[in-house]
Amino acid sequence: MGDTSRLVAGVGLGAFSLPATASARSAVSAADKIRVGLIGCNSMGWANLREHAALPEVECVALCDIDQSVLDKRGAELEKMTGKKPVLYTDFRKLLDSKDIDAVIIGTPDHWHCLMTVYACQAGKDVYVEKPMASSIEECNAMVQAAGKYNRVVQVGQWQRSGPHWQSAIEYVHSGKLGKISMVRNWLYYNSRKATPPAADGAPPAGVDYDMWLGPAPKRAFNPNRFHGTWRYYWDYGGGIMTDWGVHLIDFALYGMKAGMPKTVQATGGKLAFPDSGMETPDTQMALYDYGDYVITWEHGMGVSAGLYGNNYCGVAFVGTQGTLVVDRDKWRLFPESDKGQYLIPAVPEQRGGGKDLALHVKNFVECIKSRNKPVCDVETARKVAVVSHLGNIALRTGRKVTWDAATGSFPNDKEATAMTRPQYRDPWKFPKV
Repeated sequence: MGDTSRLVAGVGLGAFSLPATASARSAVSAADKIRVGLIGCNSMGWANLREHAALPEVECVALCDIDQSVLDKRGAELEKMTGKKPVLYTDFRKLLDSKDIDAVIIGTPDHWHCLMTVYACQAGKDVYVEKPMASSIEECNAMVQAAGKYNRVVQVGQWQRSGPHWQSAIEYVHSGKLGKISMVRNWLYYNSRKATPPAADGAPPAGVDYDMWLGPAPKRAFNPNRFHGTWRYYWDYGGGIMTDWGVHLIDFALYGMKAGMPKTVQATGGKLAFPDSGMETPDTQMALYDYGDYVITWEHGMGVSAGLYGNNYCGVAFVGTQGTLVVDRDKWRLFPESDKGQYLIPAVPEQRGGGKDLALHVKNFVECIKSRNKPVCDVETARKVAVVSHLGNIALRTGRKVTWDAATGSFPNDKEATAMTRPQYRDPWKFPKV
């Protein structure tokens, strides 16, 4: 059911963990086994499943996808990995009806995250759902309500939350050694040298249930640009790079600053690098979040790879009066300020990551299924950064500075912006009531 970001593949994930051995699995009693099903079997959905399969207490027992060729391929791969043939579904609701499944992984396009997560919670399943949490603010709220009402463990796939070097970077930020932080900069540069050219509508590939793929999204003719991989660049299904990557990076800006919602948001950008591209969302975008005594900024660009502070493609920089800390998926570094040739704070050696953040994130989810504790990226944590990322897109699409009222969940005196917080679901799908 679509894949998540091609940007992620091969970048910062490290090698996949190996499936647990038969002897390791046999050492876990049947009563302690956690049976998992995957909905959406491409890219990050499959990467998430592989990490679950590496844990001896996890049995991956079912797969669901609307593309029969993907489903058959992944079914054969999973059987080879585990020695057991999974049950295959083309309708996620039938997978959720199974009493043999304890938890689900949702690796679908963003426009499906909310409905599937709510249904899964109602069915008594714990959930690992890909980021961004949902494709709209109101859908995020529904997911939070469902997790709470049905007492479900929901982990959102912002796996940097489980990275030791990310945590140590935040500890340094919280120490106060950087001095007064006036700005936090977040960026993503994606070195795609080719535009996505417009493509003609046509018939869906054989074996694809296209109507189910669309689900609650508007009815449209099949277009290959709107399908596997590149669906995220269309407003019907995703929020472009602003939400796809923004939730990863801005999450740590909010974490480091212990921030809530901004006072105002403004944004600019468009299809500037590739004006003839077939995609809708901007290839170049900047957003400014005003928090009163500091600002958080976001910027992304396609067609370039040189990021800020000498980083290759992404990062978060906490800019303080005593020094600047820059963290990315590989490491964090400190750039002390100086006065008369003397550093204002001691230099710190470069702190490297271990490349196992995704594996640790999945392990945390499984441990929380057993303990019923809150996971490291629970629904409240994920909701906050998803809202902030969506605010950047809403400011861009309205073309004006917007003010968000978190108490009412609306933009005061701005009906156009407020309407963008909740999608109109296509019949027969209904916005979930929790």
